[in-house]
Amino acid sequence: QVQLVESGGGLVQAGGSLRLSCAASGRTFGSYAMGWFRQAPGKEREFVATISANGLYIQYADSVQGRFTISRDNAKNTVILQMNSLKVEDTAVYYCAVARWAFPSNNADYWGQGTQVTVSS
Repeated sequence: QVQLVESGGGLVQAGGSLRLSCAASGRTFGSYAMGWFRQAPGKEREFVATISANGLYIQYADSVQGRFTISRDNAKNTVILQMNSLKVEDTAVYYCAVARWAFPSNNADYWGQGTQVTVSS
């Protein structure tokens, strides 16, 4: 059974850093795109970052460009989101996602359960 498990969320002060990890199991996702999305209270889920299967095609939301870095380790079936210079507006539940081809309209083939990131001022 496919499962995506996020870890690394927590409470951090503005300007701090967190490293989110998503470990996939039940299937090898080396040929899949992987990504991170987030959802804040009262808002729709929004795109944060995605990375292609080979790691060469990476996209970031404008709001996190230059602060967040997405990476993957296909040998470990894992995708990472390194978050630096965190802002209060980064507060949200962060979800790991996997897609065979793409993430149309922020949809995915598989989703993790989410991990809470709270940034305080």
